[in-house]
Amino acid sequence: MRTAVLGVSGSVAAYRACDLARSLMREEFVVRVCLTDGAQKFVSVALFEALTGQPCLQDTFEEPERGRMAHIDWARSASVLVIAPATANVINKIANGYADDMLTTLALAYTGPMVVAPAMNPSMFAHEATRASLETLRARAAVIVEPDEGEVACGEQGQGKLASVEQIVNAVTSVANVAQLLKGKTVLVTSGPTEEQLDDVRVLTNRSSGKMGAAVARAALLMGAEVTVVAGPQRAPLPLQSQNISVRTAQQMLDAAKPFAKTADLIVGVAAVADYRPADKVEGKIRSGEMGEVKLVPNPDVLAELSKLTKGRSIAFAAEPDGGIEKAREKIEKKGVYAVAVNDIGRSDIAFDSEYNDLTLLFADGREASSGRMSKLKCALWLLTQVCEERA
Repeated sequence: MRTAVLGVSGSVAAYRACDLARSLMREEFVVRVCLTDGAQKFVSVALFEALTGQPCLQDTFEEPERGRMAHIDWARSASVLVIAPATANVINKIANGYADDMLTTLALAYTGPMVVAPAMNPSMFAHEATRASLETLRARAAVIVEPDEGEVACGEQGQGKLASVEQIVNAVTSVANVAQLLKGKTVLVTSGPTEEQLDDVRVLTNRSSGKMGAAVARAALLMGAEVTVVAGPQRAPLPLQSQNISVRTAQQMLDAAKPFAKTADLIVGVAAVADYRPADKVEGKIRSGEMGEVKLVPNPDVLAELSKLTKGRSIAFAAEPDGGIEKAREKIEKKGVYAVAVNDIGRSDIAFDSEYNDLTLLFADGREASSGRMSKLKCALWLLTQVCEERA
């Protein structure tokens, strides 16, 4: 049975959360409700406990089960977190990591899919702070159910009315269904750059922040997979819920990933692996003016080797300076992969160091699909959904 945690904040539209709770129950969700102090000015704990048959939280230190921290228990057991209605106050708090009541504390502890349905005065919805917070939540793969246009409670006209219950329920069920697409599957992700020692100070490497690899790992977790990440020395933090293995060189990456490749249902090779390494590492430090000719030897093709081991599917990433579709397509056969995701590193609005990407997915049978420009996390969700649909 799926569990939806419904966060209700202090909007006049809070009364509509009652219908939302019942509608989610008809969709076979167990519904647990958490109220802010503001919400309790309009609706009550007793009302939602009667409607749902579940405890309703409000105070930060409440413990329906003595000795167990409710905000952690509820966050870990939830299939989806729904905040409806979501006031400007709650949206801005959650986007910026505040945790000063039960709902925001629970949201900060929660790592799964989230649906946010704003409801507020049109001027508050249009304010740049609110718009920025909504963009932040979108970048984290939250689904925003846009408010309707019309007359709001204060009598003003504009966009700010809580969306219909039907719209919110549709968003919740869609998100929850995506969260099941990789349930029971194992996903192996290679991420970040690799480094090859020239001397004890210098390395040969590729430019990679690891943001796309971290996004793929998080997307796979959101979709229900068991995830292992083998990562070079990247700057982007990896999800705590995945099994994360740190390596430095291409050979170390291959050696660390091999045992997991054999049982993986899907391998996603996002790592920017150095193609060559120095034939001989110099001990100590090469002094200025002492650098002579450096002989390079090829590194193993990590993804090609892993693809030979797996009984599942492998996806490669190709960073091309001009979109390079034909060059990228050659990698499908060369690496023995099911598909290649191409990102254009010639663009300044995506790819390296950016929070955004724009992927073109090339399949082995010649088909193509494009994501459009989205946050890297949304690109990763799009990519994995494409693969799941193909598998089906």
